[in-house]
Amino acid sequence: MSQQQDAAPTVAAANAAVLGELPFANRQDFTDAERGFLGTVPEAVIQNDGGRVVWTMAAYDFLKADTAPPTVNPSLWRQSQLNCRHGLFEVLPGIYQIRGFDISNMTLIEGKTGVIVIDPLVSVEPARAGLELYFKHRGRKPVAAVIYTHSHTDHWGGVKGVTTVEDVASGKVPVIAPEGFVEAIAQENVLAGAAMVRRAQYQFGVLLPKGERGQVDAGLGKTLSGGNVTLIAPTDLISRDFETRTIDGVEIVFLMAPDSEAPAEMHMFYPAFNCLNMAENSVHNFHNLLPFRGAEVRDSRAWSRYIDVALANFGDKADVLIGQHHWPVWERDNIKTYLAKQRDLYKYVHDQTLRLANLGHTPNEIAELIELPESLAQEWALRGYYGTVRHNAKAIYQKYLGWYDGNPVHLDPLPPSAAAKKYVDYMGGFDAALAKAKADYAKGEFRWVAEVANHLVFADPKNEEARKLLADTYEQLGYLAEAATWRNSYLFATHELRHGLPKLGGRSGVAPDALAALPLETFFDLLAVRLNGPKANGKRAVLNWVFTDIERTVVLNLENSALTQRSGAPAEHADATLTLTRKTLNEIMMQQTTFPEAVGAGKIRIEGNGAKLLELLTLFDTFVPSFAIVEP
Repeated sequence: MSQQQDAAPTVAAANAAVLGELPFANRQDFTDAERGFLGTVPEAVIQNDGGRVVWTMAAYDFLKADTAPPTVNPSLWRQSQLNCRHGLFEVLPGIYQIRGFDISNMTLIEGKTGVIVIDPLVSVEPARAGLELYFKHRGRKPVAAVIYTHSHTDHWGGVKGVTTVEDVASGKVPVIAPEGFVEAIAQENVLAGAAMVRRAQYQFGVLLPKGERGQVDAGLGKTLSGGNVTLIAPTDLISRDFETRTIDGVEIVFLMAPDSEAPAEMHMFYPAFNCLNMAENSVHNFHNLLPFRGAEVRDSRAWSRYIDVALANFGDKADVLIGQHHWPVWERDNIKTYLAKQRDLYKYVHDQTLRLANLGHTPNEIAELIELPESLAQEWALRGYYGTVRHNAKAIYQKYLGWYDGNPVHLDPLPPSAAAKKYVDYMGGFDAALAKAKADYAKGEFRWVAEVANHLVFADPKNEEARKLLADTYEQLGYLAEAATWRNSYLFATHELRHGLPKLGGRSGVAPDALAALPLETFFDLLAVRLNGPKANGKRAVLNWVFTDIERTVVLNLENSALTQRSGAPAEHADATLTLTRKTLNEIMMQQTTFPEAVGAGKIRIEGNGAKLLELLTLFDTFVPSFAIVEP
C-alpha cells in the first residue's frame, strides 16, 4: 500500500504560479463573508440525539494558515477558507442566514408573528441547531412557513428540525416549493439512486481525511452533514413568474427557474427588504452543468436567461443579493455587475461550445480550446470550484449532441478491461509500459500517465506497482485541481487504489420521507429498474394493486422480461389482486416492514395466486453503492 506523497516539483511550481495569475490582493469576499456576524456554536460541532457528531468545523483548522501548501491550488485554498465562516449572520435587519452549519445556507426572514425558514439544510440536526442559534440572538418565535427554493436534498432534508408534520398538516405552517418539486426529487435521485450515491462519494470526497493532502472543501461549502434526512411535502406550489405570496406579513415575489441548477427551482424578491434571493443559480463559483454524481444535463442557455430576468426586473431595486450557498453581495451597482457577469459566463461557455461543435470539434477538443475572456476569468465569483469550463463544455456538447462525437471508432469500442490488455500489449508489454509511464511521471506529465496507468490497472488490477503509480498520479492531479469536485474525485480514486472499496451498507441514497412522497408511478418504475431481466426470462404475472385510501388502482404486468404498469381499472384476468393502503406501501418503502410481514399482519389482502407476488419479489436486484470505478 503506497503512502501519501508530497507535491511533485512540477505541481508545486504550477500551484505557485497561480498566485501571480489571479487577484489575490482583492479581499472583499472575506469582508463580506464576515459582515453581520452575530455568533456561532464553538467549532460548529453538532451532534445527533445519540451523541454522534454529524457536523463539525474542527477538522478544518488547518485552513487557518494564510498560505496554501504546495498540495492545494491557492485559488481553491482561498475558497476553502471563505467557506469556513460559520454561525448566524444578519444580512440586514429582518433577514438572517445560518452559514457553515452544512454545505448550504438556511435563510430566516422575520414576519409579523414568526419567522419564515428558507431551505432547512441537509439534515435535521444542523437545521435544529441553526434555528436554536437564531432564537438565542433574536428571541424565540414560531416558524410561520417553510420555503424550499429547489429540489436538491441540501435544501429540504432538515425540514423536521424546524417544523413538524402535524403543524404542516393542520395548515399552521405552509410549505412552499416550485412546481414539479416532488417529481424532480424522483427524477434526479431515485431511479439511478445507487449509482448516484456511489459517484457522489467521488464528488464530495467522503471517507477522505480532512487536510492539506485530503479533502479541503466541496466548492459550494465544506461537505454534507451526516444527520437525519427528512422531507415534508409542499402544501403550496409556485408555478409562474411574478406569482406573489404574503406570508406572515412579508410579501414575496417569485421567479421560476426550471431546468437550471435543478429541474424545479425558483428565485425570490422581498420588496420590503429590497433583497433578491437567487437560490443556487448565482453563487460564488461557476456551477456544474453535469454533476459528477450524475443527473440530466442542465440548460446553460436557460440558466443565463433566468439570471437576466432577475437582473432586468430587480437589478435596480435590490440592495442586497443572497444565495442559498456562500455569502451575500451588497450595494446595487455591485449586484448588477455580479449578475451580469454570472449571466454572461453561462452564455459564453454555451455559445462557444456550440460554435466549436459546429466547426467540427469533439468534446475533448472543445474542452482544450475554450478559454474565458479576461473580464470573466479574473472574477473570483466565476472560478470553477464546483463546475469547470472544461467539464461544463462537455456537458453542453452532451445536451445537444449526445455521448457520440461522430467518429465511428467510438461507436462500439472494446470494454475497458479487454481494451486495456490490448493497449498494454501494443505498448510492448506490461513492464515496458510501466517503465515508460514512470519516466513520464518524473517529467510531470500526469494527465498522460493517468491514461497509461489506468490501462495497466485495468489489464492487471492486482499489480501493486501499477496501482501505486496510478494512485500517485491521481494524487498529483488532485493537488493541481482548482475545482473541489475534481480534487475530491482524484483523491478519492487515490484512496480506493490504496485502501480498496469503501465498506458501506446497501443504502438507496434517498431519504425515507422522500421515498414515501414518490408518486405511485415512480415507485413501480423503481421496481422495474430493479428487475433482473435474465432471471425474469419466460415468467409472466399480472397483479392488481388496489389502494383503498387514495382510491387508485395500478395493474403491474410482467411479460417479455419487462415490468410495465397501467393505472385505471383492475385487470379482469389478473393472477392476483393486492388490496392495501399507500401508508402500508410507504412503510415497505421505508423498510419499516416487508411485503411478507405486511401480508402476515393483515395490512395487505391478497386474492388469487399469492405465489405470483412472492415469485416476483425474488426477481429484484438490490443495489449497493460500492461498485468498482477505478478498477475492473
